[in-house]
Amino acid sequence: MPIIKQEFSIMSTTAPKELVEKVISTCPKFCEALTRDEVATFVSFTKLLEAEPGQIIADIGDIGEEFYLVLSGRVNLINVEADKEITIGRIESGCLAGEMSFFDRQPRSIRLKAGSKGLVALAISRPMYKRLCVEHSYIAVNLLEFVIMSVDKLIRSSSKDMTSMYKQVYGIGHR
Repeated sequence: MPIIKQEFSIMSTTAPKELVEKVISTCPKFCEALTRDEVATFVSFTKLLEAEPGQIIADIGDIGEEFYLVLSGRVNLINVEADKEITIGRIESGCLAGEMSFFDRQPRSIRLKAGSKGLVALAISRPMYKRLCVEHSYIAVNLLEFVIMSVDKLIRSSSKDMTSMYKQVYGIGHR
């Protein structure tokens, strides 16, 4: 399991200043409509997660009880066929990972694994997300918009990849 380096107290909004600055610099789309104090409040609803290179963050079949805001490193998206791992994508810093299973409550269809340089991320659990929605709805709405943008980016990228593959297989556009 990944190492939870630090849990923050939701009783105060005193998240470490360096971490707040890291979130602001790494995730400008999420933070653009938030004040520094609101980013600190968001961070206080998360856990800091550090994972070693290659460490499994979430596995196939798990139902997502948390999702991750990647601050440094990357998350490799792994499909497993006949006990062979195939990397099918990567989530870079500043992006979200694990949000689909978190929101649709369906078993994960891929493995989330820390990249070759490890991973530092903020983990947002279901109970903390629900509290954030009730106690700080403006921040939660910004987070949800960021989730939508993340899923939209994934779908657009997948559509582009499928179109390219279709053209290669069927030779459309090539004469």
